[in-house]
Amino acid sequence: MPRPRSEKIRQSVLAAMRRALAAEGYEAVTIEGLAAEAEVSKQTIYRWWPSKAAILGEALLEGALPGAADPVPATADLSADLRAWFTAVSDGLAQPEGLAVARALIAVTTADPALGAALNERFAGPIAAGIVERIDTARAAGDVRADVDATVLAEQFIAVASYEALLGRPLDRDRVEAVVGIVLRGIAAG
Repeated sequence: MPRPRSEKIRQSVLAAMRRALAAEGYEAVTIEGLAAEAEVSKQTIYRWWPSKAAILGEALLEGALPGAADPVPATADLSADLRAWFTAVSDGLAQPEGLAVARALIAVTTADPALGAALNERFAGPIAAGIVERIDTARAAGDVRADVDATVLAEQFIAVASYEALLGRPLDRDRVEAVVGIVLRGIAAG
């Protein structure tokens, strides 16, 4: 029977993963380095986690993702709200930690699709819900066509922000204006 996890050791390993990710990026993280940083043995880590992707996934499920908490503004101006949201998310993902986490999420999802789905639900789910709510509000106000699928649109917003982060080129003011302009031309009522 496996020994139960020590909460203190578990938190130490998760904290070591967060620090290593921010400092070095996911690709440079090693089990040996995490063990040394957390002051535990490699055997302890492998007893509780099958891979570094599993450690990262657990650390992210309990932690925060830069840009994830940025709500979609809800003013009378849909264009301004979308520009403000894209700018805030892009700024968060432009930080070294944000970029490292975005890239690591892709790696984790590739290594463990079930964990990737849980992470997507944890981080992208609330973002998508906020975008859907904002688009639904605009539709009710007559600013967005009735046939626009707000969920598909939300997924596209998240995809654009994520893609730019993965490339390491945050959306600057001109790119934000271009993306929002294209989207609004496609969904505007009348």
